[in-house]
Amino acid sequence: MGITLLNPYLNLLSPPASRRDSHVGRVTGTNVTSAMGEGASEARGWIRGDETAKQMLSRVLKDRAFLLLPPLHRVPLRAGNVVEVTGASPAAKTQILIQAAISCILPKTWNGIHYGGLGKLVLFLDLDCRFDVLRLSQMLKHRLLQANRLGNGAWWQLEESNVRNCRSAHEKSNTAFDEELYVSCMRRFLYVRCYDSLELLSCLKTLHYRIRQQESCGSQVGVLMIDSIGAFHWTDRLSSSLAMGSHNRKSLSLTNVVETIVLEIKKLLQAHSLVVIATKALIYEEKYPTNENNRKFSSNDELSGNAAIKAQQPPFREFMPSSWQAFVTHKIIIRKSADHHSSQTGQESLSAYSLEWLQPQLSSIDQFIVDDSGIVTVS
Repeated sequence: MGITLLNPYLNLLSPPASRRDSHVGRVTGTNVTSAMGEGASEARGWIRGDETAKQMLSRVLKDRAFLLLPPLHRVPLRAGNVVEVTGASPAAKTQILIQAAISCILPKTWNGIHYGGLGKLVLFLDLDCRFDVLRLSQMLKHRLLQANRLGNGAWWQLEESNVRNCRSAHEKSNTAFDEELYVSCMRRFLYVRCYDSLELLSCLKTLHYRIRQQESCGSQVGVLMIDSIGAFHWTDRLSSSLAMGSHNRKSLSLTNVVETIVLEIKKLLQAHSLVVIATKALIYEEKYPTNENNRKFSSNDELSGNAAIKAQQPPFREFMPSSWQAFVTHKIIIRKSADHHSSQTGQESLSAYSLEWLQPQLSSIDQFIVDDSGIVTVS
């Protein structure tokens, strides 16, 4: 009666009582029994388990946190993390990506020599279109030579005399490292160049199939690198301001393009164990030129609690949409220091850079220089 009062049209849609009772009886007599049987089989399958202890350990340890070389060694990274490296150009951001890529493509050990790498693939998306593959080759060869020197002892001393007698630097770089290992590492570096946001979206949509192809061959992708994520900011901003049809305006707006890029990267992270490292150039001046100015507040601010709020704000003007800002899990800022340090050979003076973790916020600041061998930390 209560249901009839709430909806008087319910009786028109309901079958007679006799037919309805028989229908219910038929459902409870057959479908419920089969449903209970399926539930029992699923419960038994869950109790038995679908993987061995060895498979479970390999699955868990595959996604364990790992540390990169300095200056990205302060915070351990794990699959699903998105690291944003921000700095004015030039601030050695691409050099940091190259050094992190080398740590990923190098194996842990090779022919009894410890290299300390991850042995995984790197997907490098070049949006600046200024990547120098020769620089990658140079830094990789230096890592191979350095590992050989530490791992071979007297053999290296014998080969080192031969290296000094080589006429050119090219001969020196090819004297004492494993050519097969070098080729194997370079094959783990997958490079893609994009010239606009539409090409970037097309690339992200096809990366899933490329990764599947690599995984079918026994290779695993470890890091997705984007250099630099804000390269098409002004182009997309101009395109969104142009007078277009209503059906095109939403798809070409800056906010929607970035939201779609974030969505595609999220799909990759859900399907594959990846760490995303993206660089971003500053297109506006910093709010606080130095870290000291960022932490100097008046006594009134400290008493009122505004100092904590200011400390949480980035020391630069953010231009990326909120969808990207919420997507980032770790933030780093790099500044060019006024100090100069001599190179390892002592023949030239090199500019120093400072690296600070903003998220998670760390009190320590690392300084480094960039020479022919790569990034070198300085005290």
